[in-house]
Amino acid sequence: MTDEKQEPPKAAEGAGTPIEKPAPEGGGGGPQAKPVVAAPPQPTAAGGAKPPAAVAKPPIKPEPWSSPLLDELLGRFPGAIAEAVIFRKMPSLNLAKEHLVGICQFLKSPAGGAYTLLTDETAADYPQRAKRFDIIYHLYSFQRNDRLRLRVQVGEGEAVPSVTSVWLTANWLEREVYDMFGVAYEGHPDLKRILMPDGWVGHPLRKDYDILKQDEAWVKTNLGIESAQ
Repeated sequence: MTDEKQEPPKAAEGAGTPIEKPAPEGGGGGPQAKPVVAAPPQPTAAGGAKPPAAVAKPPIKPEPWSSPLLDELLGRFPGAIAEAVIFRKMPSLNLAKEHLVGICQFLKSPAGGAYTLLTDETAADYPQRAKRFDIIYHLYSFQRNDRLRLRVQVGEGEAVPSVTSVWLTANWLEREVYDMFGVAYEGHPDLKRILMPDGWVGHPLRKDYDILKQDEAWVKTNLGIESAQ
């Protein structure tokens, strides 16, 4: 009787093709290691320990500022500087408005640090104070590669000297402060609104100006509709 070649048994349908596992390093006929499968993450049990609360950082406070430039200003303008501090790495001077233009002219000069660029002029409103508004100036010196902040405090209806004679960019910046806060500038060449339309009543960045408030009379007169607010 002729020996018939036996076929290897076929895998059951749907069982897939068996995968040969590599022999362990170092040879040997021992049992092959099974691959380690990471267990799926388990949900945290209800009522477990809560993560520690984040510790609040203490507020950054201004520190006294001293420098040769400050000494020069104090010598040239007696009584003009009420406060000199450094806050977030920027020196800040609180000035009397009567000395504002003179100090700005000196700061722009080479002897005063060559602060030739007025990067911004804005305001902040503190209705609870007698001197309600802070008028803030940010200066930059290309020569020194540093910045300086000036601040003048004024009350309601009190005008501020314009610095347009020192920096031309103050023209548009002061118009914006006038428009949004209602602070007037003495000596400005063309003081009028720049964002809100002419004739609009109110100054939208004052703290007592509601965010939904509109000049209903202006809307009706100029747009011919009733205000939707």
